[in-house]
Amino acid sequence: MSEKTSIRVFIADDHAIVREGLKQILAEQRDIVVAGEAETGLDAVKLFHKSRCNVLLLDISLPDRNGIEVLKQIKDEKPDLAVLMLSMHREDQYAIRALKAGAAGYMTKQSAPKELVNAIRQVAAGQHYVSPQLAQVLAAQVGDGFDKPPHESLSDREYQTLTMIASGKTVGEIAKELSLSVKTVSEYRSRLLAKMKLKTSAELTHYAIRNQLIE
Repeated sequence: MSEKTSIRVFIADDHAIVREGLKQILAEQRDIVVAGEAETGLDAVKLFHKSRCNVLLLDISLPDRNGIEVLKQIKDEKPDLAVLMLSMHREDQYAIRALKAGAAGYMTKQSAPKELVNAIRQVAAGQHYVSPQLAQVLAAQVGDGFDKPPHESLSDREYQTLTMIASGKTVGEIAKELSLSVKTVSEYRSRLLAKMKLKTSAELTHYAIRNQLIE
């Protein structure tokens, strides 16, 4: 397959070792070309246009912005672009949110290289990619009588705040990591507690552990 007809992939991940590993895997495929890379969400938004990519591999945890926020912006600018989300988080934590935001697929970084290559080919062909495990979750959600758990009502940023609080981080630490003010993070915390009918961070942590939202 010539480069003109190859699948052009852009990689957005903040870890250089991960990017190099992905490039090595894809370099072995005759029908796939790595067209560019970025280590922040801002750079991904700036550079993916120039790469003329068919598929964007987007890490959900970037240092400057949440990957789902980057996904939404990129899909607004280029709705037809196939975005495959990569994450160290289990599928049940972020996959459904990513798919609702416009991702063509979601994979954990623990997936086998062969699975990654197949997923890239699948989304490049205009299809969606989900693992068999995630397919079962999605099937259950469209079944009759499915009741959404309280955390499903949260916004992406509120959900991110939930998982960080439940992981033991303080409001100040979260604000620093997300480049937000302490006041803003406190507002997210108040809103998510109200939506979930909880009163304290301890109750929030207990809920997150019980529902396997954190490791």
